[in-house]
Amino acid sequence: MTDDAARALLRDDQPPAAGGLLRALWHGARGEWEAAHAIAQDDPSAAGAWVHAWLHRVEGDDGNAAYWYRRAGRPIAAGPTGDEARAITAALLRETGGE
Repeated sequence: MTDDAARALLRDDQPPAAGGLLRALWHGARGEWEAAHAIAQDDPSAAGAWVHAWLHRVEGDDGNAAYWYRRAGRPIAAGPTGDEARAITAALLRETGGE
């Protein structure tokens, strides 16, 4: 169910009410990189670093992305960025009980 919820959240016409990193992912999924980055860079958590890494990967800045993956304690992702966005969203939904 979490993957379905993640897909729905990223496709929704309105940003998530919860805000925070889910909102950053929502903006990022729409190509609104600056809005997404502004949210992610202000979150000092490991999850914030993971979203930040994904954003730099989407941007094509692999060196900066690698730095943020290290900060997140995550391996550097290799698959499609859309798949990673859904995986991050699903993980955040599990953490918050927002399935």
